[in-house]
Amino acid sequence: MQPVFRLLPLFFLISIICSCKTDSGKPEFTLRFGHIMNEDNTWHKASVKFKEVVEERSGGRIQVKIYPNEQLGKEMDMITGILSGSVDFVITAESLENWSLPYAILCATPYAIRDSEHLRKVAGGPIGKEIEAHIEEIAGLKPIAWFERGARNLTSNVPIRHPEDLKNMIIRVPNVSLFVKTWSALGAKPTPMAFSEVFTALQQSTVHGQENPFSHIRNAGLYEVQKYCNLTEHVKGWAYVVMGKKQFERLPVELQEIVLEAAAIMQEHEHNLHLEQENLDREFLISKGMEFVEVDKEAFEKIASEAVLENFSEGQKEMFRKIQAIK
Repeated sequence: MQPVFRLLPLFFLISIICSCKTDSGKPEFTLRFGHIMNEDNTWHKASVKFKEVVEERSGGRIQVKIYPNEQLGKEMDMITGILSGSVDFVITAESLENWSLPYAILCATPYAIRDSEHLRKVAGGPIGKEIEAHIEEIAGLKPIAWFERGARNLTSNVPIRHPEDLKNMIIRVPNVSLFVKTWSALGAKPTPMAFSEVFTALQQSTVHGQENPFSHIRNAGLYEVQKYCNLTEHVKGWAYVVMGKKQFERLPVELQEIVLEAAAIMQEHEHNLHLEQENLDREFLISKGMEFVEVDKEAFEKIASEAVLENFSEGQKEMFRKIQAIK
């Protein structure tokens, strides 16, 4: 029996080593969070906040890795990545329309939203919940937060004041059919293109203009290749942070709750950053030499709204009218 007793310390040592490996702090889940913006953008700062809260509240059981600047691919690639399991979170909006999600375009429909207060009532209210349920049920993407976006404005190298000024102008738009049809109705030649390709396309005059919020114009350095910011404010909308439904359901219930708590904190954090940043971005663009041009908004809205209704299904029209009816 003596040799057995001699082996006991060895067994004890092995058990300690094995125990240390189990409790080494290695995360049980590593989640990949991708987006298209750079590290200075409010989206990135908000995603960092999400990472901090999730990792702290989960006690390290979840690790969140953030990939800005399209490191995980272009927006459409990242959505595909969520569905295939190679990505876990992405920030997206109207591009979701390409996944047979007709209501997703309502978060970026021209002239649907009047102002920030109206937007919060829509995105944060029953209509927003209906759109979120629509996205989750059809696409397998779970919206966990939404971010208010600055108004989209048209940039160019000639001032644009009226729709007639758009004749023969090639404008980069996201790969969204409603955007293509609306800008075509306004008289331009819209060209879908990934956001990461816009600077070079403008620099080489492959396209003549593009439309985005101040933050995107600033972060992409578009002020270097565009002289005018024409205040069309044609879209006031929001973006969703979506997580793969399968990835969410794979987490234990207590970790699901932590993810949703962190998402709510992230959403509020991004909103506060957005309010601070909007005026700063405008001032920055002016300091870089961009000229801001007032446009005939009534003329733009009339043509754009007609194009929207002409291209919407009956279900989309009903949702559009519900949004406009909210006071």
